[in-house]
Formats: sequence, C-alpha cells, structure tokens
Amino acid sequence: MRQADAAPSDDKPEVATKKASPWWNVLGGALSVGLVVAIVLQLDDATSDVLKTINRLPLLVWPVLVLLYLTQPICDFAVFRRLWNLPLAGFEALLRKTVINEVVLGYSGEAYLYVWARRAVGAAAPFGAIKDVNIVSALLGNLLTLALAAISATRLQDLDFAQRLGPAMWSGLIPVAISVGLLIFGRRVFSLRLGQLAYVAVAHALRLVASTALIVLIWRIALPDVAPGLWLVVLAIRYLVSRLPLISNKDLVFGNLMLLLLGAQSSVAVLLAALALMTLGLHLAVIIGLFAVDLVRGVARGPTTSA
Repeated sequence: MRQADAAPSDDKPEVATKKASPWWNVLGGALSVGLVVAIVLQLDDATSDVLKTINRLPLLVWPVLVLLYLTQPICDFAVFRRLWNLPLAGFEALLRKTVINEVVLGYSGEAYLYVWARRAVGAAAPFGAIKDVNIVSALLGNLLTLALAAISATRLQDLDFAQRLGPAMWSGLIPVAISVGLLIFGRRVFSLRLGQLAYVAVAHALRLVASTALIVLIWRIALPDVAPGLWLVVLAIRYLVSRLPLISNKDLVFGNLMLLLLGAQSSVAVLLAALALMTLGLHLAVIIGLFAVDLVRGVARGPTTSA
C-alpha cells in the first residue's frame, strides 16, 4: 500500500476541456427547464404561515443559508480539483449536480457529473473516482447520524419518531449496512489510492463539521429562545432523514416530518418548513442563473460549425 501511495501524482488526467456540441447545449437546456418545472411544482406546496415566517426571519439568516448551500459544491470542487485537476469552470457542473441530487433523486447528480466529466474534462475512468468519493462521504455521514441518534435516543423515543415515520425508517438501515460491508471489504471496493482516499475523507469531514455548525447557527439566529436540547434532537432527525434512500428533496421531507412530529403550530416546525422552502428557492435561482450564463455564452460564441 505504501508503494502505491508513494507513486508520482502524474495519474491526474490532463485537462482537455472540449467545446460544447449542439446536442449537449440542447440537452443542457432541456435539463434546466425540467429542473425549473420540478422546483416550481414543489414550491406550490407553500403555506401562508411558512411564507410569513420567511418574511419575519432576520436578514442574517440568508447569507448563512447561502454559505450552507455552497458547502457541498465547494467540498466537491476541492476533491475533484485534486483528483482530476478540475478547472474552475467545473464548479458550475458541481452546482448542477447538487441541484439534481436534491430535486430529482439522490445520486442522479452523480450520473450527470460522470457524463459531464467524460465530455468536458476528459477525465480518465471518472466512474471510479465518483464512486469512491460518494462511498467515503456516505460512510462519514452514516457515522455522524448514528452518533447523533445515540445521543438523542431518549428524546426521539418521546416523540414516537420510529413509529410515526413507519417502515421508511428501516430503509435507512440499508446504507448503514452497506457502509459496514465496505469497511470490511474496502480494499476490493475502492479504486483510489490510500492517500487520495484520506484527502477525500478529510475534505468531507470538514464539510460535515461546517454544514452542521451552519445549520445550528441558522436555527439559533432564527429562534434564539429554543433550548439547545431540542435543536440536538432536531439535528438527529435531519440527518436520519438524509440517510433515507430514493427520496427527492429531503429538506422538504424533513420540514413536513417536523410539522407532523411537533405540530403545525410549533414555531420550530414552521421554521424548518420555511428553511426547506428557502433552499428550494436557492435551487431555482442557481438553475435559472446557470441557464442564463449558458445562453449568454452561446450568443457570444455565435454559430459554430461541427468539426
């Protein structure tokens, strides 16, 4: 393992950014329009109480929420910059990946990133890197979730969390069981070298610390009188929901679940629903903004002839 790790780092793919072909532009436009439609349909569930809560939030919540939103793509950029020598322009693709994962279906954004990396960056065998990065990220997320659930076990039982969430809760054990298996058979599963895996683990550990701190900060700014113990159990539920597979827009699922657990009159539950709606609005702003940038670039580039 040491010998493999000491190998020169010339295995990074050469950056060979390709010009956008017409079919890719059409596909990108269709994807953007589809995401906008999906987001608008989900925004239709907003209630008057949630909208009023958004209007009453301190202004400081917004920049902190934006920073929280960017923790995932920033971490992804740091990782793939190291693995692929990813150019700065790749940050746009990572933003799209984040939105696709949240709005469409978990890990569907990775499929988009794979196609984009093969076409735009010329990354050699990007599937292995994307797979390993997601495995490491999931492992760390599962460990944090289990720790929070153990700390908050008594409060979760008081809320009848397991009974109210029903069989869906047990599906969250699937990624946890997979994580245990990966720890046992890790050498056969991972494609990256040990040093690269260590870098990915550190990057995602820092992301989890930063995102958790920002989440709690937003909650404390919005509702400073709420007891820290309640925020701890809410944080545990948030991460438990994030572990559930095959669910789109887990922020909305989490917000609606808290309305069920705490009641529609709970200020905490309404705040969480409002934050979920605000995050959905950020997804919409990102997709529209990136689509506008693509249009401006297309106009500036002018008609192209196929090679």
